[in-house]
Amino acid sequence: MSIHTILMIAFFLLAPVLVVFLEGKYKVVKKVGAVLLCYVLGVIIGNVGLLPEGAYVYQDWFTKLTVPLALPLILFSLDVKKWFKMAGPAFLSLFLGLFTVILMILVGYWIFKDSIPEIWKVSGMLTGIYTGGTPNMAAMKTALNVDTEVYLMTHTYEVALGAIYLLFILSIGQRVFLLILPPFKSPETGNTKVGKLNIEAEYESYDGYFKKKTFLPVLGAFGLSVAIFGISYGTSLLFPESFSTTAIILLITTLGIAFSFVPKIKNIKKTFQTGMYIILIFCIVVSSMADIRKLVNISFDLFWYVGLAMFGSHILHVFLARLYKIDADTVIISGSALICSPPFVPVVAGALKNREVILTGLIVGIAGYAVGNYLGIIIAYTLR
Repeated sequence: MSIHTILMIAFFLLAPVLVVFLEGKYKVVKKVGAVLLCYVLGVIIGNVGLLPEGAYVYQDWFTKLTVPLALPLILFSLDVKKWFKMAGPAFLSLFLGLFTVILMILVGYWIFKDSIPEIWKVSGMLTGIYTGGTPNMAAMKTALNVDTEVYLMTHTYEVALGAIYLLFILSIGQRVFLLILPPFKSPETGNTKVGKLNIEAEYESYDGYFKKKTFLPVLGAFGLSVAIFGISYGTSLLFPESFSTTAIILLITTLGIAFSFVPKIKNIKKTFQTGMYIILIFCIVVSSMADIRKLVNISFDLFWYVGLAMFGSHILHVFLARLYKIDADTVIISGSALICSPPFVPVVAGALKNREVILTGLIVGIAGYAVGNYLGIIIAYTLR
């Protein structure tokens, strides 16, 4: 391993520490947010030529390991009983999200059918990625025998537009949505969920993290998270390879939720912060993999089709949600889960300052994982 690779790995691990420190020290940094800073920092590092040759191998490992390790730590602190009180709006938002994605893909097919070669395959890929994420898009490439260049171009546009979408959601998205949708209400109290001070005190502050009475239990919780990942990965080998990613996320989520019912686990302080630190690592790494230079040879029709599927579906989702009086945070988290996949749910929830919607987002995203491949194939062969 070269010194440049070691420095890259050290950067991925330590940069979030610096960002968290600056966020706690300067109000302007806190206003921008650690998540957004890490995302922008990753894009810059990935596109100025500082990463060593062969960096993708290590980036890929980071993206595969960080989220499975972070999710249990985040779930340990959740009060699952509260979620069942808001299950109705969450599932309604899921169905509205699936409906709007499919509708916009069909509209885009009708608009661009004469200008995009084998658009039915592209339609299948977009259905897969906007209902289940990148694993489903990759599965659609194999299932539909999509040309590699078309796949890479579609994925590049999706990543670029996804970055714009995330920047919007992580910065001013909540304020914009609140102009149209009602605010989130806590299922426990029925009050509007503002709770910024409580979130900062209990779920953002790292004060006292390295004290013995805090750090040792957190280490134990991290060890449990590693064990959950190991068990989930081992069990996933029993399933077909095309289902393994879904199986891992399902198992990790299930076990994380199960342990949240154990008082000794749920009451460990700073597990949420630890999970979010790992998520910040994920933010830097995954954004550093986005190569904006590939957009030079742009196919405008394909670019607009991807944009219509992503933004058109979410905009329509918002207006339908208004008719059914679904709150802004539920729409944002469910839309983000479908558009960006479950790994981004804690990221968006952190930006919303609302941990109560994490489980909603995970369930919506996992449901999307489960149906994404089926819907992608059905849409593709129907349009063919």
